[in-house]
This record gives sequence, C-alpha cells and structure tokens, in this order.
Amino acid sequence: MSMREAVAAFVHDGATVCLEGFTHLVPTAAGHEIIRQGRKDLTVVRMTADIVVDQMIAAGCVSRLVSSFVGNSSAGSLGELRRRIERADPAPLAFEEYSHYGMVCRYLAGSQRLPFYPLRSYGGSDLPGVNSDLRKVTSPYPGPDGEPEQIYVVPPVNPDVTIIHAQRADRRGNTQIWGLTGIQAEAVYAADKAIVVVEEVVEDEVVRSDPNRTLVPSHAVDAVVVCPRGAHPSFAQGYYDRDNDFYRAWSHISKDPERLRAWLAEWVYGTADHAEYVEKLGEEFWAGLAVGEALSEPVNYGRRL
Repeated sequence: MSMREAVAAFVHDGATVCLEGFTHLVPTAAGHEIIRQGRKDLTVVRMTADIVVDQMIAAGCVSRLVSSFVGNSSAGSLGELRRRIERADPAPLAFEEYSHYGMVCRYLAGSQRLPFYPLRSYGGSDLPGVNSDLRKVTSPYPGPDGEPEQIYVVPPVNPDVTIIHAQRADRRGNTQIWGLTGIQAEAVYAADKAIVVVEEVVEDEVVRSDPNRTLVPSHAVDAVVVCPRGAHPSFAQGYYDRDNDFYRAWSHISKDPERLRAWLAEWVYGTADHAEYVEKLGEEFWAGLAVGEALSEPVNYGRRL
C-alpha cells in the first residue's frame, strides 16, 4: 500500500496506535501521514516518546500517551509535550508512565495474550505512586526466603494498530531488521493490525538468503509501505545516518508554540507525502547523511546436495 492508503485503512480516530523503533528506525513518516489525515483522540503507545510524538501532540492527534521515556533523545526537551502535561496548555494530555522494562513486559504480555506480566524492578520505585496499573499479586510459588512473595505486575498492551519502520521486506511482508533492534516484533504481535514501513521491498530470494534477519514474519503483517528515508531524523542502519543537527534544533523549535506550528505547516501539512518532504530537503542534505559500507561476513546456511 501507499502510506496514505495504509493510514486511511488502519488508523482511525480514537484508536490505540503503537509506533515502535528504539532510537533506530523511528516511524516518523507514518506519524506525519497521521497528522496530514487529521486523526484525533489517539492513544499513542511508544516506549521512547520523542520528536514524532511531540509533533503528533502539537497537531492535536493525541489525547493519551503511554510511554517510559519522554525526551529529545539526549539533545533536549519536548516543548509541546511538557506544555500539555505540566500546564494543560493548550489542552491536557493524559500520560501513563512506565519504566523501559515495564513497557517491554506490557508488549510481552500483549503479544502472548497474557493477563499480566511479572517483574521485580518496581520494588523501591516511586512509579507505583503515579500509575495505579502497577499492581502487586501474590506469587503462587514461595519467594527466596521460602515465604509467600508479593510481586509487581503490569497489564498487557494490545494496540488497534502497530506501525514499525524497517530496512526491508518482501512483498508478502516478511520484514528484516538489523543493527539496533527494540521491541518491534512483540509490538506487532500484540496488535490487532500491523503496518510495516520499509526502505525497500526486495525479492523473496533476498529474504530467504538471510532468514535470521526476519524479525517480523508475513503472517503478522497487514500492510507493507515502501517509504525511503522514512525514519528521518532518526537513522536506518546501512541506509542513512542520524540527523543530529535536527535533534538539536527541535528543542528550540518546540519550545516556541508558534514556531512549532509554522514548522508543521511547512514540513508536514505543506508536503503532500514523505517523498515531497525528502525532495524538499534536497540531495545535498541527504549526501551529508550518507553512510559507507560496513559489510557483514557471509554466512553459509548450507543446503541439501
């Protein structure tokens, strides 16, 4: 599908939408298309809420955020998100806060259709004081001291749709990722529908030649969208580098509501699609994010003689 078709088909007002990709392969272009189509009242689930979430909030798409980290990826703050949470300006934003591992466990529970997932890392934490969904249950097994043990659990997350970005897929949706991998596969399995956005679609033989890179198999995918450079300003290992200048600039852009809305007007609403966004940046810009080769050694999987 095209990005426009996929978002129109699977992202609806009021939906719970997961956007996953950990530092690497952030589905930015998908977020921009959600903005262009004017989706409203979304619950956005993202383990590391960053620039694309700030942009979607500023565009009025998001009423609830479920996340473990909010920030501009070591380069500063998220101005719109902070205004909404700290001052309800211009409108409030509901925020459910978890730890990174708490979010991982929510995806694990969701992907396995479990009622909850246990974890120890909330012991001594302040988070249960701000999130009533962090609860304790009595373990059916004795603790280390032989006595009954109370252990924290988190609820599953089951999005209406999960959107991930990846390097490549075949036309069936067998999706391959290398470099930094996060919780994308579990986020896809947890969802009712899944959109995979890729740098390129390749022939079946390419995927079959290196099957261990297939993190998401075709039976879990509902749409494949080809969108080169669709993770910018994050990076796609082997395709283009991280745009650190933009990350640094975003803190200043988002700090000023008028400047932020002007940026959205020019770069999201003012472009028909991500291809136009890429063209607007220009080839000289993309040449500055080009990467050289760092080839993996070939692997012999063997075959029958």
